[in-house]
Amino acid sequence: MANSPISIIIPAKNEASNLRKFLPDLMRAYGDQQVILVDDGSTDDTRIVAEEHGLIVVRHENSKGNGAAIKSGVRASTGEILVFMDGDGQHSPRDIPQLLAGIDEGLDMVVGARDSASQASIGRGLANRLYNRLATYMTGERVSDLTSGFRAARAEKFRQFLYLLPNGFSYPTTSTMAFFRAGYQVGYISIKAAKREGKSHIRPIKDGVRFLLIIFKIGTLYSPLKVFVPVSVSVFLIGLLYYGYTYFSANQFTNMSALMFTTSLVIFMVGLVSEQITALMYKDSGK
Repeated sequence: MANSPISIIIPAKNEASNLRKFLPDLMRAYGDQQVILVDDGSTDDTRIVAEEHGLIVVRHENSKGNGAAIKSGVRASTGEILVFMDGDGQHSPRDIPQLLAGIDEGLDMVVGARDSASQASIGRGLANRLYNRLATYMTGERVSDLTSGFRAARAEKFRQFLYLLPNGFSYPTTSTMAFFRAGYQVGYISIKAAKREGKSHIRPIKDGVRFLLIIFKIGTLYSPLKVFVPVSVSVFLIGLLYYGYTYFSANQFTNMSALMFTTSLVIFMVGLVSEQITALMYKDSGK
């Protein structure tokens, strides 16, 4: 595996200045490998800078999103191992050997987990910690960084889940949970991400709502019953407590109690159906 060809995939939008800083180091170390930059509708010199450094450029005339760029890069790749890194200069080429070492040791995906000092803001750090804990609960495995875009994976296995990846920013979450759900081996290495220079493409309000949806996606991608059963039980207990109150205070079984019991049953059944659909999604993943 150590000599297996790799493809390095870099999604980028208006990152010309940052690319000029880290591409020389990247190409000195991996210029003999396939390095693909996906230009996601840039209006600056992103494409020109990439071509000057000898990268293969895949061009999106209009911006489609980070996940769409990843999918385009994977479709254009030929390597047996895929390495993903952002185009904003936060990920260092010096950390790539650690990712590849994990693959050599038998892992199917290796993720660069950012330390606390590498979080863009306190709010982002708290949100990522919440995602990590939720993913750890869902999978039963320790998840050190659910949203890191710096990772390496075996191409044949990553391609199995390409259709699941969203066009937006949550491709790391989707790919990580898909690998766990399929029973593949996922590991982490500790990295220190550099501070981003320039304007981030993440919009706090709009993308904040999208990131909240990641929580629900975690459940639907891995084990829906772990989400639906606690909600169902909570609604049932509320209905039971309300029934106890109305029974002892007015000797009645109210419509509200009946509604709560019925709702809890509906939620459970939806979770059961979702679990079966999820199982079908991964039926060809080798498990």
